[in-house]
Amino acid sequence: MSAPPELPDIVRRAQRLSHRRGFVTSCRNETGRLLATLAAGRRGTLAETGTGCGVGSAWLRSGMPEGVRLVTAEHDASLVEDVREIFADDPAVTVLEADWTELARFAPFSLLFLDVREAKRAGPEVAVDIMEPGGTVVLDDFTPYAGWPPMYDGRVDVIRQRWLTDPAFVAAEIMVADDTSVLLATRR
Repeated sequence: MSAPPELPDIVRRAQRLSHRRGFVTSCRNETGRLLATLAAGRRGTLAETGTGCGVGSAWLRSGMPEGVRLVTAEHDASLVEDVREIFADDPAVTVLEADWTELARFAPFSLLFLDVREAKRAGPEVAVDIMEPGGTVVLDDFTPYAGWPPMYDGRVDVIRQRWLTDPAFVAAEIMVADDTSVLLATRR
């Protein structure tokens, strides 16, 4: 068995911040590699809700081609300061001290990493008007489930069901590790 691929420097820097801050809910490497891959094929503006310590942002940035912009929003001012330091010399990345709903003023997005619980719960309606046609929304931290309807903790996973069946999006659930999956929803 070979060693896993080396992490991009920007990702390592964000992960170090995450460890220093005791932030245990940062973007997993499996999800991050998917974000970088998706970002690599995008143009225009990318966005992320819930910057945290910037790990998801760093993964997105590691895949972004020249001329693409990333806007990320975090409400915790102390985290914003630290993440801004990570991206201080990068004009392609804007770190906002703001609620996730403030991202709409930078729309339309070609890729949106919807990483705030409230935004996920709000459903596809929050994203449809801020996504460009063909733009993809990424939602992470789901427990894989092979049946229908999707279940979690003995109940129908209404969040996942809404995203997978919304007529404005074509959506699929992708396992990125044995214990976690990601939803990809592309606007029609």
